[in-house]
Amino acid sequence: MILKGSQRAGGLQLAAHLLNDRDNDHVTVHELRGFVAGDLHGALHESYAISQGTKCKQHLFSLSLNPPKNAVLGEEAFECAANACEERLGLTGQPRAIIIHEKEGRRHAHVVWSRIDGEEMRAINISHFKNKLMSLSKELYLKHGWDLPDGLKHMGGKSPLNFTLAEWQQAKRVGLDPREIKQAFQQAYQQADGLKAFAAALEERGYFIAKGDWRGLVALDVDCNVYSLSRYTGIKTKELRARFGNGDGLPSVAMVTANINQKATAKLKS
Repeated sequence: MILKGSQRAGGLQLAAHLLNDRDNDHVTVHELRGFVAGDLHGALHESYAISQGTKCKQHLFSLSLNPPKNAVLGEEAFECAANACEERLGLTGQPRAIIIHEKEGRRHAHVVWSRIDGEEMRAINISHFKNKLMSLSKELYLKHGWDLPDGLKHMGGKSPLNFTLAEWQQAKRVGLDPREIKQAFQQAYQQADGLKAFAAALEERGYFIAKGDWRGLVALDVDCNVYSLSRYTGIKTKELRARFGNGDGLPSVAMVTANINQKATAKLKS
């Protein structure tokens, strides 16, 4: 799910916004944890009052959790996501509120934490939270099996052979999640009406089809790692052969490796 967060003040205005039922069919205060007050306005005002014992001006951290358009999530899924977020941001155990909005059958949620550590009477520093939330957002997409938006795909989902030099260097520093590789293969398979279209769809993502020595159809990435099409598409070898044939006419792994190395060398020289 897409996670967007910010440090802020203005608790009473935030409470009024989150409880607004004019723009939502249903508004539910799912959780109030760690507050004495039993309502959202009181809870956020309570956080403000405690913050007055510190120099902190933005005593709240507000987060929106937006699943993909067609995903339907229950309260437990939002709560698990909130738990993961607070662990990643260093807010574990801090007072928080979870509010769930529903409009036309689609649900999203908001979580608000107090940044004030009541025992130490200091504000918890939340460094690089945008990067942390983006990383966690991608993990949640992969965990639920949702299609990754381009903004969360490794280097935008482009083939490394289309990278700029800066993108290539960055790609070498960032690991690729195996679940994302599987998703790329599965999406290419779903889009293809034949072997030629399948090969073209994979090549856009940086993978090149070859005839394996003993594993049937395989694909290679730009580092010449070999992937079983059956394993990464989730389709049985028998079904792949029925749809795409035995790969007669396809180049061997050795030929594709040589072609990739040639293309990569030319790209790096440019």
